[in-house]
Amino acid sequence: MAVNIANALANNGLESHICATRQEGSLKAKLSLEVKYLFLNKKNALDLKALKKLVQYIKSNEITIIHAHATSYFTAFLVKLRLPKVRIVWHDHYGYSENLKQRKKIPLTFVSITFETVISVNNNLYHWAQHHLKAKHFRYLPNFAAFGSANPKETKLQGANEKRIVCLANLRSQKDHLNLLKAFEIVHKKHKDWTLHLVGMDFNDVYSEEIKSFRLAHHLDACVFLYGSCSDTQYILVQASIGVLGSKSEGLPVALLEYGLAKLAVVVTDVGECGTVVNNMENGLVVPPVNEEVLAEALVFLIENEIQRKEFGENLYVKVGLNYSENTYITQLIAIYNLE
Repeated sequence: MAVNIANALANNGLESHICATRQEGSLKAKLSLEVKYLFLNKKNALDLKALKKLVQYIKSNEITIIHAHATSYFTAFLVKLRLPKVRIVWHDHYGYSENLKQRKKIPLTFVSITFETVISVNNNLYHWAQHHLKAKHFRYLPNFAAFGSANPKETKLQGANEKRIVCLANLRSQKDHLNLLKAFEIVHKKHKDWTLHLVGMDFNDVYSEEIKSFRLAHHLDACVFLYGSCSDTQYILVQASIGVLGSKSEGLPVALLEYGLAKLAVVVTDVGECGTVVNNMENGLVVPPVNEEVLAEALVFLIENEIQRKEFGENLYVKVGLNYSENTYITQLIAIYNLE
């Protein structure tokens, strides 16, 4: 979302910058040439060298608003201590919005007194922020998706054309790839020519190993493929027929909106704002989380009903265009920046 927003602001004639604090990655390739870029190579939360570099950059470019995403709010807070006139807009993408009672509030609650505005990507986060944070303003603003003008074609998906299911999700536990693999194992028994494609960052941790071990132990290595993080999202989705998200917790996943832009039929779990974007049996299928049998049934339904599948994809494309477009989003965001 940070990259999408930076690009969209530049497209609308605003001077736009993006700062990567700790690491660079494949998303850098998606930045518009009009967006100015800074990499801090920050080593820890109190890296004074990185902070000095950021403060100098902000002063040199006369930046007045820091739009901080997720945990980068703390870096923005440290800048605010040095440059009190800078305004902080914090964007809350918290992925466990079904478990907000367990969310850590320290130091966020304390630091939030310096926030001009908190932007929440779903209603659960919006109400949580109003109750727990001390910012001046609170706004609910759902995500948007955009592929951008460049359309690289690098990632060739395995499997047969017209028989691919794709899941765009970093390998994190809340995305519940294991439930998806269990569901696809059921699907594969009925439709052996269909394949599943997992696209997202692999953190090479315990959860990642569980996914890979399950794939091998259940003999799915010939029909389930992992690609890691990829920058050519549009090209990947063009090669697929169904998009799936089997998460047990979500905010408002950009991947779902990207499925819509690609006119994919979708199956999503009823978490976060997924059920707001997808109306069951109108523009996709909505199923309960952590239930591989129901998820499998939904995937089989789309596989066996091609006409319905294409109709769902067209309907989702229209809804995303009307409600989650770049133009609609940026108009609202600029109003937030201007405190309208």
